[in-house]
Amino acid sequence: MKYDINEIFYSIDGEGPNSGKLSVFIRLNYCNLRCVYCDTGYALGRKDNFYTLEEIVEQVESYGIKSVTITGGEPLEHDLKPLISRLLSLEYEIDIETNGSLDIRKYLLENVNIILDIKTPSSKMEKFNLYENLSKLRPNDVVKFVASENDMDFVLNIIQKYYTSAKIFISPIYGCNIDKIVEYIKEHRLEVRLQLQIHKYIWDPNMKGV
Repeated sequence: MKYDINEIFYSIDGEGPNSGKLSVFIRLNYCNLRCVYCDTGYALGRKDNFYTLEEIVEQVESYGIKSVTITGGEPLEHDLKPLISRLLSLEYEIDIETNGSLDIRKYLLENVNIILDIKTPSSKMEKFNLYENLSKLRPNDVVKFVASENDMDFVLNIIQKYYTSAKIFISPIYGCNIDKIVEYIKEHRLEVRLQLQIHKYIWDPNMKGV
């Protein structure tokens, strides 16, 4: 089995249930969406930069951290089952960051956390949201809205319309008015967590491999 890899690196997890913890990132190439605010445009296309399963595992193991984040691009455009099975056999905890447009069911596994985006109007991709995913998520999973202050009515509507047992995170678009998002959360008493993309505040927001 081979995977089209953009980069494998070791850093602080910037978002999701393990935000602030050390993780090894496996970034896969290719995404089926084109979000306006995308910060990983370098991974949108196919690169044919293939790694074997064993090459990936060898590099991941070299960091000595039992936490892996599989991201992209869009990871679910790849068959992740062999990679996940191998990592789980080595006792890794795995986060999968997905854009929310593809079916997540076969990855609802023990020690695998799904971080599912619901695309807001700011992305210009909200028509691709697969809302059926929301009811399938578990308490260890996360629904993430990457949002500006102008998206908050949309966020509220989705929260009210669809049930999920997952945690709900609001991730402000870098550079937007975060204070207005906080005021909206307070006004509507939303049971959500505000989450900043901490890697963008530690390093240059356009830096790769962090």
